Amino acid sequence: MLPKYKVIARQQLEKTLSGYANLKQNAVPVKGWIRATREALGMSGKQLASRLEVSQPRIPKLEQDELSGVVSLKTMRQAAEAMDCVFVYAIVPRTSLEEIVRTQARNVAQARSQRVSHSMLLEAQNLSDEEQRASRDAAVEELMRKMPRELWEPKT
Repeated sequence: MLPKYKVIARQQLEKTLSGYANLKQNAVPVKGWIRATREALGMSGKQLASRLEVSQPRIPKLEQDELSGVVSLKTMRQAAEAMDCVFVYAIVPRTSLEEIVRTQARNVAQARSQRVSHSMLLEAQNLSDEEQRASRDAAVEELMRKMPRELWEPKT
């Protein structure tokens, strides 16, 4: 994908995710979403089992699977539908996609800057702190604009 399209894609996803931002503060109910929703609706395990077309003993297992994190997305979707709800799945950034990319670009620019500074120091050509900061800031902006593949490569 071309760099300008990466930026546009990030901005579009950021806009989409803005509606989910307040969900970060919401913890999963202690009993899990399936059981909490079922109980809030006044639906018994037997009734949910009937709606899901599974045996009644499957419901406590399903609720436990959710709590332990082994329930599938398909099963969560089916359980939600059986309770006339919609299952929502999203990956929501802790800050913003922009800030995550900027932080990574800063890390990459810092690592590059340290390598260059070391070489320049050996050649008695080191930059002042202000020049180093300006150089690093320019590198961050370039990384943000170009979005090279190596932006997310592991540090070596």
